[in-house]
Amino acid sequence: MATASRKYSQDADISAKPVASSSATREGGGVRGERAVEVCECMMDIVSALFNVSGKELRRPGRTGLDVSRVRQIAMYVTHVVLGVSMADVGRGFGRDRTTVVHACHLIEDMRDDEDFDRVVVMTERVAMAAFRDRLGL
Repeated sequence: MATASRKYSQDADISAKPVASSSATREGGGVRGERAVEVCECMMDIVSALFNVSGKELRRPGRTGLDVSRVRQIAMYVTHVVLGVSMADVGRGFGRDRTTVVHACHLIEDMRDDEDFDRVVVMTERVAMAAFRDRLGL
C-alpha cells in the first residue's frame, strides 16, 4: 500500500529525509559524481544477486526483457529514494538518461500499491540500507 511518506521528487531531495547522511550528502544534497557511480554499480550487483538476474544484462545498454528492466527499475528507485542519489546521477550510474530514472520511479511507486510487490521493494530497500550503512554513514 503506497503512502505519502514514500513519495519522492524529481530533484535530488525526497519528501522524507534521505536515509544517507554522510558528509557527502550534507554538502551536496546527495551522493555525487564518481561516488554515485560506485553506489549504482554496487546496487546493480546487489539486485543481480537478490533477483538472480545477470549483472551483464542489467548493465546492457538499450532495451532488455521485462524481467531485467523491472529489476533495474527497482534498483534505480531504491538508489534514488533510499540512498538519496539524484536522478541525474542514478541515470549516469546505470547508463541511462535521467528521464528513464523518472519513469522508473513513477512506475515502481505506482506498483507499490500491490502488497506482494511492495514487500519485494521493502526487502530490496532493507538490503540496500544494510549494505550501504558503513559506506554512506547510515
